[in-house]
Amino acid sequence: MRQLPPAILFDLDDTILSAFGQAEGQWQRVIAEFIEHLAPHPPDDIVTAIQAYSRFLWADQARHKHWRRRIGEARRHIVQNAFAELCGKAGQPAPSGELCDAIAGRFNEIQEAELRMFPGSHETLDRLKQLGVKLALVTNGAGPPQRKKVVRFALEHRFDHIQIEGEHGFGKPEEEAYRHAMKALGVGPEDTWMVGDNLEWEVVAPQRLGIYAIWYDGYGIGLPPGSPIRPDRIIRSLPELLP
Repeated sequence: MRQLPPAILFDLDDTILSAFGQAEGQWQRVIAEFIEHLAPHPPDDIVTAIQAYSRFLWADQARHKHWRRRIGEARRHIVQNAFAELCGKAGQPAPSGELCDAIAGRFNEIQEAELRMFPGSHETLDRLKQLGVKLALVTNGAGPPQRKKVVRFALEHRFDHIQIEGEHGFGKPEEEAYRHAMKALGVGPEDTWMVGDNLEWEVVAPQRLGIYAIWYDGYGIGLPPGSPIRPDRIIRSLPELLP
């Protein structure tokens, strides 16, 4: 399967764009800006609580589907609930809702400002198109913010088909998401690769349909210990896709 296929489906966030892998450092900087209003809690404890609740929220598929089209609201929900749990254990009053919203809003600002392309993304997509591979971008999330990323990072002309969950009404890991993209490109599963960072959405679900699934490990974390999921291939940079 190292020979290029007729078509490749790409995820967007944390595959083409480095989006959420920097979250811990970004939360640390945000909390540092507000720390005078957050005593007596140590900054590290606050960041740990926020990340723990964030993992809880996004780990469940139903919760993920509910919140991912409302990312700004989701972040406010995360901050408020993280503080509620942290302060409840310490017997301290939680910060006001207004302060929690301000913290979440500041994180959203930093996260959006620091979005960046993974090295070699544009060059890889351009070379694949030159080699005759049909390309589709298949991303979850609300329409406006995801479309904004597509435009901001000059991706529109690089794909034959762009499929945003909020614009189409379905998203990964629903089978319709992959089938619709393949139909738009005029290919079947045996002619298609899927490339992405989510082991459930870009590996397990596509594999069930017969798609060759490539896990993108852009942050070099490796498969979780004891993971039963076996990607057909693992890459750490998009240029590895090229012959």
